[in-house]
Order: sequence, then C-alpha cells, then structure tokens
Amino acid sequence: MMDPAIQVTGLVKRFGDRTVVNNVSMQVASGQITGFLGPNGSGKTTMIRVMCGLLTPDAGTGKVLGYDLGRDTRRIKREIGYMTQRFSLYEDLTLRENLQFVAGLYGLHPARRHVTDTLETLGLTSRQHQLAGNLSGGWKQRLALASCVMHKPRLLLLDEPTAGVDPKARREFWEEIHHLAAGGMTVLVSTHYMDEAERCHFVNYISYGTLVASGTVEEVVAHAGLSTFLVTGGMAEVATAEKRLRGMPGVDQVAPFGTSLHVVGRDVAALQASVEAVVAQTGTRSSPTATSLEDAFIRFMGDSEDNMS
Repeated sequence: MMDPAIQVTGLVKRFGDRTVVNNVSMQVASGQITGFLGPNGSGKTTMIRVMCGLLTPDAGTGKVLGYDLGRDTRRIKREIGYMTQRFSLYEDLTLRENLQFVAGLYGLHPARRHVTDTLETLGLTSRQHQLAGNLSGGWKQRLALASCVMHKPRLLLLDEPTAGVDPKARREFWEEIHHLAAGGMTVLVSTHYMDEAERCHFVNYISYGTLVASGTVEEVVAHAGLSTFLVTGGMAEVATAEKRLRGMPGVDQVAPFGTSLHVVGRDVAALQASVEAVVAQTGTRSSPTATSLEDAFIRFMGDSEDNMS
C-alpha cells in the first residue's frame, strides 16, 4: 500500500492565547479526494496552511508527501498546489500572462509549452488573451486551478474553492477534480457545501480546532448517532407541526424542506413518540428516512465549544 500523502499527529497551532488547532491527528490517503468540513473559524484554513508549510505548528509532528513538516517545508511547497479562498492572481494580466508568470516561478521549461498545454487542458484557450479581472467567478476559479496544477503537483490543497460560483461552474470544477484524482493526484478540499462533501472519498470534520469525526460519508453520518423522520402534509399542517415539534422530547433538530420536515434526534424512542403525537394532532404523515450529512454537521456543531468565545 502507498504511504499516506499527509500524516500528522498532535498538531497544535496558537495565535496569542487562542488555540486554533487543538491536538489534531489525521491522515490523507494517496490518490483520494478528502473533504475537510467545519464551521467558520473551525481551524480548516490554519490546518491547510500548516500542511502547506506556510505556518509552523506550535506542537505535533507530521509528514506531507514523505517530507517532514518541521524540516522540509521548501520541498513540500515545490510538490503541492494550493488554491486559496480568494483569487490571488493578477487581474490586470491576461490568462496567458498569469500562467506565464507562474511557470517562471516554478522554473518550468519550455514555459510556453506548459502554459499552452494547461490552457488547453482546463478549457481556457479561447479566453487566453482576456484580462483575468474581467472573468466571472467560475472562470476565475478555473484559472486559479490551472495555476495550481500546471507544475503537476502530487498533492492539491483547495480552501473553499467554489465559494461564490454558480452550480454549473461548481459541477464542472468537481468533474475536473475527479479527473485529476483519477490521474493519481491527491486532493484535500475544505468546503461548506454538503453536496460537495458527498463527492469526496473520505471526510474529516473539524469543529473549533478539534477533529471530531473521520471516515466515509456513511461512516461520519453513522458516527453522529442520529435518527431522522420525514413529516409531510399540507403547507399549513406542516408549519403547525414544525412549531409543535420544536423542544419536544427527543427532538434535536427540525429542518423544513418545502412542504416537509426533517425531524432529527439521538433518542430514537423519544423522537418517534414525539413525532407520532404531533402527526396525530396535525393530520400530517411521517416515515423514517436516511439521516443526511447536513444533519450530522449540525449535530457536531452543537456539541462543540466555540474557541472564539
């Protein structure tokens, strides 16, 4: 078996008296797409920057692509691609000029061939002479990805890469990520979108600096220990059921979805009794349904202590 692309143990990162990453141990398997989930301020970006060699941990050890996090940060930087949350290329340069600049930074020869091939692979050739600043969010995202993969990194780190782009651009982006992974590239991607997390081979959930769950999507949902009922009916009846269910025994979450409700809880017996009582009162209907990753996400958030307070 291949060694993990990332293997870290007991990582700690502090800013002043605030611990942003708290004793995190995790690994990312080579050739997989691994999702990194968590609320704002949970430490995802800090973890990614530590693994990039951009930040030095205050405690813990780790290897990225076989290189030591403490000693080999320059080598790590050469063999990874890192796409930040914000567009970080030059908006007053064309797409080709931006990639020509990046090719120079990595010492790629012949630079023109690398740039041309990358433009073609990412579907950017027709826009190569357009100023980057005039691109839509989706095309900026594609250009940013091109700049990260042109040097053919072994590991790609993506920090909320699809924030602010339309659903079509998001889907096309994920198709490209799966294509890269199929070619042997390892991908670690942080995201808030549950549908994107479900596209990953493996997910890690970090909440306020602490890793609270790891596994496949199915394993993480199971780890949450939740049961879910679907309550359906007319609009007025469902609205009444929602009000009555909140705060009842066994009910941890009530989430409206159109003219239905997802009613979620950890105590299945108490949850079922409350749902059946409200259904009888309101003339709605109920049935067990699969717990979603979003349900698990909300449960983990509720169980964690905010390290910003």
